[in-house]
Amino acid sequence: MEIDILNTLSINPEIFNRFKKQGKPVVIPGLLTGYDWDLNYLVQQLGNQEFLLRFYGKDRYQHDKRNWESIGSGVTTKLLPFNEYAELLKSHQAHEEDIYLAKCSLKHTPLGNLDYLANIGDRLSLKHPVSDFNIWIGPGGHMESLHYDTLDGTLMQLHGSKKIVLFPPNQLNNLYPFPIWRHLKNGLKTRSWFSQAYPENPNFRDFPNFKKALNYKYEVTLNRGEILYIPAGWWHEVTALGDEMVCSVNRFWRVYPTSRAIFSWARWRTYLGFLLAMPSILLSLAIALFSPNRTQKIQQIRQMF
Repeated sequence: MEIDILNTLSINPEIFNRFKKQGKPVVIPGLLTGYDWDLNYLVQQLGNQEFLLRFYGKDRYQHDKRNWESIGSGVTTKLLPFNEYAELLKSHQAHEEDIYLAKCSLKHTPLGNLDYLANIGDRLSLKHPVSDFNIWIGPGGHMESLHYDTLDGTLMQLHGSKKIVLFPPNQLNNLYPFPIWRHLKNGLKTRSWFSQAYPENPNFRDFPNFKKALNYKYEVTLNRGEILYIPAGWWHEVTALGDEMVCSVNRFWRVYPTSRAIFSWARWRTYLGFLLAMPSILLSLAIALFSPNRTQKIQQIRQMF
């Protein structure tokens, strides 16, 4: 199934609010036309500023997810200047080893106070942001596995294209999320809001109900200058297309109407997962405080949230 696309000439808060109240994804074109964050531009803006890079490894997606020791923000990270990451992208080492710059705040960068990003919330009547603008930069072919967020999100495509596969919140059980109890063992390194299955190559023997979820599968290609509104609880898998660098920015917003948040089992099971992970988080924090590279360790912990 296809995601709705707003008419560029009729974008206004009233029309967008219809999708927001229903908790329904929609593509919003036109608000970022003319802006292109290619690698040269990013090097000029970010230079030697350091970011945490995720090292996924080239064979990660050939393994059964149930054997993964880490997911998302829980994977191995390393602090590097952006200039060095740019060289990894140019040489395609980032492609070969699947090295990804993910969920990094733009707050203390020259890109953190751009009017054309800040105005998007006003144009769509999105109020009460609950995150900074976060940048996501990676090689073509990189995939962020199927998961959901507990907040409404806007994914803004600023260079290249991404394919996004989505499933509605009511398919949670058919998408086989990781069990909540794993947080007791692994803290936030593994996450109960990620699916154990691969939507493009599902194992129907182990995940038979995934066939039912496929009847509710949506797919969209998000191109430069477009924004995808992803309501809280909607499952999404994001793949960078092409062979070059792909860049997006996202921001999370308070869920409105609040009834969508209150009656969301996906949201409550996530909170329970965080609660079960708390002993591991506190232990990691204690170790970080006495580590010689304390700043980096604490930054790694903060990025997990």
